[in-house]
Amino acid sequence: MSKVMSMRDAVERFVPDGASVLLGAGLEGLIPFAAGHEIMRQRKHNLTLLGPISDMLFDQMIGSGCATRVCAAWVGNVSAGLGHCYRRAVEHGIPHPVEVHDHSNFTFALALSAAAQGVPYMPTRTALGTDLLKTNPGLRVIESPYDGSPLVAVQALEPDVAFVAVQRADEEGAAHCWGAMGVAAEACLASRSVVLVAEQLASHETIESDPNRVLAPHFRVSAVVHEPFACHPSPMQGFYGRDHAAYHAYHDVTRTETGFAAWENEWVHGVGDRRGYIAKLGHERLERLFIRRRRLAAEVDYGL
Repeated sequence: MSKVMSMRDAVERFVPDGASVLLGAGLEGLIPFAAGHEIMRQRKHNLTLLGPISDMLFDQMIGSGCATRVCAAWVGNVSAGLGHCYRRAVEHGIPHPVEVHDHSNFTFALALSAAAQGVPYMPTRTALGTDLLKTNPGLRVIESPYDGSPLVAVQALEPDVAFVAVQRADEEGAAHCWGAMGVAAEACLASRSVVLVAEQLASHETIESDPNRVLAPHFRVSAVVHEPFACHPSPMQGFYGRDHAAYHAYHDVTRTETGFAAWENEWVHGVGDRRGYIAKLGHERLERLFIRRRRLAAEVDYGL
C-alpha cells in the first residue's frame, strides 16, 4: 500500500495544534526544512519542538509563533551564532514566551532510546553536576539499585510525530539513509507517527537489495513525502552540500522582528510550497551545492 502523500497533506494530517514534533534527527545534516516551513504556512501553534540540533529551523518556527515549548540540545544558527528569534522569545516573550527543556545530545538520544524500548527512563552519569537538571523536568537524580551511587534518570520521550529525512524510500515506507544519521533510527522507533521526507522514491527491490541500510521497519512509517532538496540549506550526504550563505543571510536579516517577518513572507509564505522555494533559489545556486566527487561504497554480497 502506497504511503506517499504531499508535504501539505502530511502536515495537515499528522501535526495537530499542540503536538510534539521532532525535526532535525540527523543533527547538522538531513534537517527537513521543507516540513518546518509547511508547518509555518499552515500556522500550526502551541507545538513542542523536539530535536538534538535543528540548526536555524527551530529559530524560524519560534519566530513564526508555532512553538510554546522547546526540548532540545541546542537552538540557534550553527555557523553564524545565536538564533535571534529564539532569544527574543526566551528573553522577552516575543512573539510569545517559549518554555525550554534543556538536553545534551546524549541525553536526548537516551530519551528516544527509552521510548523505543518501551521503558520509562534510561540511566546515565553524564548529566550529573550540570545545569540541565535545573531546566528539564525529564531529568532526575536517582540512586543506583546496586551500589547506591547517583545516576540521572532520563525520562522516555515519545514524540507525536517525527519528520525524518532520508536519501531514498519506497512507497511503503522502507528507506535507506547513510552518512551522519544522528538519532534518526531512534526517532523512527520512538515516535507515534513517522513521516519520511525522501530525496528520491525508489523501488522496493532497490531498498531490499541492501537491508543493512534500511533505517526502520516500514510498518513504523506513517507517510512518505517525496520532496527533493527538502533539507536545504542543510546538507544531504551524496546529493548536495550545506548552503553557508543562506545561514549567514538569515542571521543578518533576522536581527529585528521586522526583518524576520520580511524573511518569512519572502521564503515561506511567498513561495507557496517547496517547489516554489526551489524555483526562487534558482538552478545556478543549487548547482553550486551539488556534490563534485562521487565516493561509492564497496559492493556487498548478501548471498548465502
